[in-house]
Amino acid sequence: MSAQTLILAVFIATYAGMALGRVPGLKLDRTGIALMAVAALLATGAIDVAAIGQAVDAPTLVLLFALMLLSAQFAQAGFYDLCAARITGARVGPVALLGLVVAVAGGLSAVLANDIVVYAMTPMLCAGLKARGLDPRPFLIGLAGGSNAGSAATIIGNPQNILIGQVGGLDFWAFLGVCAVPAIVAMFVVFMVVRWLWRDALAGGGEMAPATLPAWNRWQTAKGAAATAALIALFLLPVPREVGGLGIAALLLASRTMGSRTMIGAVDWHLLLLFACLFAVTAAFAGTGIAAAGLAELKARALWPDTLAVMAPLALILSNTIGNVPAVILLMAVWPDAPQGALYGLALLSTLAGNLLIVGSLANIIVAERAAASGVRLGFADFARAGIPMTLIAMTLAVLWLGLGGVMPWR
Repeated sequence: MSAQTLILAVFIATYAGMALGRVPGLKLDRTGIALMAVAALLATGAIDVAAIGQAVDAPTLVLLFALMLLSAQFAQAGFYDLCAARITGARVGPVALLGLVVAVAGGLSAVLANDIVVYAMTPMLCAGLKARGLDPRPFLIGLAGGSNAGSAATIIGNPQNILIGQVGGLDFWAFLGVCAVPAIVAMFVVFMVVRWLWRDALAGGGEMAPATLPAWNRWQTAKGAAATAALIALFLLPVPREVGGLGIAALLLASRTMGSRTMIGAVDWHLLLLFACLFAVTAAFAGTGIAAAGLAELKARALWPDTLAVMAPLALILSNTIGNVPAVILLMAVWPDAPQGALYGLALLSTLAGNLLIVGSLANIIVAERAAASGVRLGFADFARAGIPMTLIAMTLAVLWLGLGGVMPWR
């Protein structure tokens, strides 16, 4: 077997694994599959360690790591638990409660790593909703959907936006100007669709339970808020984002009450490893020339993804098969010279597309798994019932925004 054939076989197997999510019969998830793929390429000599080092986009991983540390600051301070408890303890009806969940999840996810936001909030939200006698499922869909939609607003809202922003050299404020409005609209769509489709579950009064607020550290929360403000302020200066982010994150580790081991342990190392492995696999595939030939064929057939007619369905399909993070890593590897407008479109549409199905984004999977650990089953059909319409509506409105605003050509 030639090296090119081997790399192609490993590449196909890797992304098939991304689509399945795990290997049947084995407890092997996406990260494990990607790691095994890299090991196979190294063992057969198809790539070497030096090639992996060149393939990995270190600035992206450094910035993602820094943002995870920043979000971990809030998690360790008990801020996310407090938010969830305040929401479920609010003296409002179920519909207003749903609105609070969507708004808080989306707002926090716009400036913090959305995966950590939903990871931290889901258990407390489940406990509070069950104490009020409410069905947690529509609120969990609102949590995941609002988090995904809100994270689309900024270049640091989610892992795929971070990658696109770093590789494409996109400006934070210009990105915000393009993506904030459709992201906010998408949050409203999430609220309205869930409210309508789960109206029976939201019709009950939801009796108030005695409010017991979790312990939280005001000083450490204020410290995290100051660090977030400083990070955003740095985006106004000609300082590499990853350098500024890592510097601020490192300062957060200097604490008398929160151990650095605990903070670093809260980082999603599985996601960082998944990124690194997929960088290596896709770079090896791009090096075979097969991807370039395939893209040339697509361009000849007017199927180039720099138009909305191609980008929107491509983002929807890839995000809900292999996942939006692997999809963006793949596209950025084989399409390194994408125009700025296409990068905005890819970030916005791939993020919104993640709301279609539970498998569409890591945030959805995290919510479902954390809910299951709390005794609440959020099934595939439960999520799809609201996920499909809210995604199609939000993506349609986003396409109109991008097209009418001249960000991307229609076709």
